[in-house]
Amino acid sequence: MIHWMIDGHLDLAYSALTFGRDLFRSVDEIREMERGTLTPQRNNGECTVAVPELQKGHTALVIASLFVVRAGVLEAWETQVYRTPQEARQRWTAQLDVYRRWCEDHPAIFRQVTSRRDLQQVIKAWQAFASAPAPGTGEEQAEHPASAYPPIGLVVMMEGAEGLREPREIEEYAAQGVRLVAPVWAGGRFCGSNRDAEAFTREGWELLDVLADLGMGLDLAHMNEKSSLQALDRFEGNLCASHTACRALARQDDNQRLLSDLQIRRIVERDGVIGIALNSRWLRPGWSAGDPRESTTLKHVAAHVDHICQIAGDARHVALGTDLDGGFGRAHIPAEVESIADLPKLADILAEAGYNESDLAAIFGGNWQIFLERILPL
Repeated sequence: MIHWMIDGHLDLAYSALTFGRDLFRSVDEIREMERGTLTPQRNNGECTVAVPELQKGHTALVIASLFVVRAGVLEAWETQVYRTPQEARQRWTAQLDVYRRWCEDHPAIFRQVTSRRDLQQVIKAWQAFASAPAPGTGEEQAEHPASAYPPIGLVVMMEGAEGLREPREIEEYAAQGVRLVAPVWAGGRFCGSNRDAEAFTREGWELLDVLADLGMGLDLAHMNEKSSLQALDRFEGNLCASHTACRALARQDDNQRLLSDLQIRRIVERDGVIGIALNSRWLRPGWSAGDPRESTTLKHVAAHVDHICQIAGDARHVALGTDLDGGFGRAHIPAEVESIADLPKLADILAEAGYNESDLAAIFGGNWQIFLERILPL
């Protein structure tokens, strides 16, 4: 049984600002409000993440993104874009304000985690919650009321740093609680993305040095293989690939958004963590948008988890970074997942495959917890 979990990547502020979603409503309420609008089409499916479902799924903590991208890269309707470093700064500030406001206005629901002490308090609260008897007994067990759940921790990361005026500017965001940085989303200012063949630039090496000096984590997500291997050689701090999947299982040899076995081995050697995303496009060979949802299941997710464990020789380097609603909604995720509340179903599949309780605890939360302890200050 999974008592609590950590999701290594969710674009919560992006979802709230881009689609105008009130994430304190339920997924069903948001879907009803968006019925007949363009939002489900633009998100490749209906909403799957909201506060009530995070609580029901026992999501103790989320690594929540700041996501902005250079204008012209995404569709014209996108709002979290910039044309100048000043615009990028304004977008990042607005997203930081979303997280700050949630934590200040709803302290019983969200808590920003900026230190190891914060992390320990959040995890301990969820452990205590899990050990308490559930309301009702046997078949008559009821759901916990919303007020009964502990606060969900938020660790803020920056997904795509190319809008910085210069590498040292990341110090300002570190002072505001950002602890993890993925240097690239699209473009080649710092390093190559999965969209190109570029490598690290002089400015990119400087950014890695600044991150290491600040004790911040490095996220290899969205780097191409060349850049990720360079980073694995050069970066002296802690690193991860927060939301991805295994290239070998997807059989997409040319898709550098997914990790090759070489990259997986190198991340394991560096004691890093790999988060598996729930994007059906990455989980099953030959997937296309017209396929029925039933063609991709949580068994495909389990296969990606197992592939990394087989390479690593243990379950200490793989986790979940679902990326739900990050450009793909209900239409493009495994069939058993109606919302993020359904993620614990994966535990049963992994248990059937031979994973014990210790392994499951590591995969669902423990591995991210250890990683966060390394990149958070005291």
